[in-house]
Amino acid sequence: MRKMPAVTPAASPSPSPRLRQYLYFTAATTGMVIMVVEILGAKMLAPYVGTSHFVWTAQIAVTLVALAAGYYAGGWLVDRAQNLGRLYGAILVAAVYLCVTVVLVKPVAFWCLDFRLALGSLLASAILFFIPLALLAMVGPFFVRMLTSAVSNVGNNVGRLTAISTLGSFAGTILIGYVLIPYLPNSTTMLISAGALMCVTAGYFIAWGRKPAPVALVFLIGMAGLGVGGMGVARENRSPMPGAEVIFRGNSNFGQLMVADVTNSATSRRYYMNDLLFQNIYDISNKQSTAMFTYMLHGLAVAYTPKIDDALCIGMGVGIVPRELARDHAKVDVVEINPAVVPVARDFFDCPLDQLNLTIGDGRQFLNRCSKKYDAVILDAFLGDSCPSHLMTREAFAAMRHVLRSNGVLVINTFGDLSPKHDFLSASLFKTLKGVFASVRIHHIPGHNMLFVASDQPELKIFHPTDFSQVHRACRDDVESTFSETPEPDLNNGIILTDDYNPVEFYDAANREQLRRNLVAWLRR
Repeated sequence: MRKMPAVTPAASPSPSPRLRQYLYFTAATTGMVIMVVEILGAKMLAPYVGTSHFVWTAQIAVTLVALAAGYYAGGWLVDRAQNLGRLYGAILVAAVYLCVTVVLVKPVAFWCLDFRLALGSLLASAILFFIPLALLAMVGPFFVRMLTSAVSNVGNNVGRLTAISTLGSFAGTILIGYVLIPYLPNSTTMLISAGALMCVTAGYFIAWGRKPAPVALVFLIGMAGLGVGGMGVARENRSPMPGAEVIFRGNSNFGQLMVADVTNSATSRRYYMNDLLFQNIYDISNKQSTAMFTYMLHGLAVAYTPKIDDALCIGMGVGIVPRELARDHAKVDVVEINPAVVPVARDFFDCPLDQLNLTIGDGRQFLNRCSKKYDAVILDAFLGDSCPSHLMTREAFAAMRHVLRSNGVLVINTFGDLSPKHDFLSASLFKTLKGVFASVRIHHIPGHNMLFVASDQPELKIFHPTDFSQVHRACRDDVESTFSETPEPDLNNGIILTDDYNPVEFYDAANREQLRRNLVAWLRR
């Protein structure tokens, strides 16, 4: 029997050089936006669900699953119809969806906070970002098929397209980290990203669309999406506090910073917020903080130290504690990781920067390179709802002890709870400090910040009693109570935290969830 020759599928027509270049440009743009959305998504959720590893784990997990789904869908679609119009339509849908996320992020995050933090973060990321990320991921396999006219050049096309898309992702990572987040609101950045995708879509239909109708449709859909997103931007610019005047709002690498004034016939208060969490409240008339922890940090350091000539503050806040130490004629070194905080402290909270020796950087890095000795170290570093975990380990505390003089003290401000099943952080910090310092004491009343004092003194004693008359009347009672209350945790409920093993964020999730739910309740009111 005569053998029939094999039938070779007809090769698809190769795109024109101009279209080929545009496909590469599209791949670079979508790769850039994918990275922007991955990073920006976590930043948009941070004011509502925090910045713990749960949030970043959820965002990365959703991104990876979305990319996998998009790659599969793109390959399936192009094998059935090599219609670029459909793919650019998918890119347009992704752009509009990203506009809508600006409006949806707050209600979605609030709803997801009804679940445990880990699950809620995952649900919020999936609802807001899975669909647009999956649609953008379709570009890679779709373009590989469009650009491949023969099996012999598959490797070359895949390599070139992957390289271009990855370079776009690299550009997006640099752009979001060093330009967009520090200088633009998150909502505006998301709209700019969506606008870039709309422009790419419009460019294809204008240059290669066969009918004028798709161009008009792209324009109308794009304008509608940007209009919805613009509503979200306007909402984000409103004051979160009724009756408050927002006098400063700015983004940073470590959250959105906001300063708002509330003035009435009785009081004149200035509020400092980071990702909607109150960081300090300032009496404008008296130029005093009304936050209990500021008096405790300064007061405990002065009370337990024979004399403070040199002090180190890890975390500046708005500069209240460093200012008070400088007024005591101490030489004050300040390490602050967020440069955006510095002008806020100077311009709105009367921080005398000329009296401080300020270093912009990470506190742990500063400690590792420090050769100076201090009488007091104040640790008041917060990222959202917690102190950075790398500053709460045995090795970190050993570095702080190394820079302290004999009889010097370490004072730590943090959130803590001593109630059963909620005391892991408190017990672990106390146990870890006890492994480094000779004496450790907690000052705390329920519902307020928890202050730790640690020293190589054989027994902590008061050298300088606190003058409570100098404390603002709004928090005087709380300060007096906190000074007098020195509870001890059950050390069996904690572990020694190390650089190698520090599961604080996981075990302290319940406390973070409650903090965020309280925030949600306040915002809803």
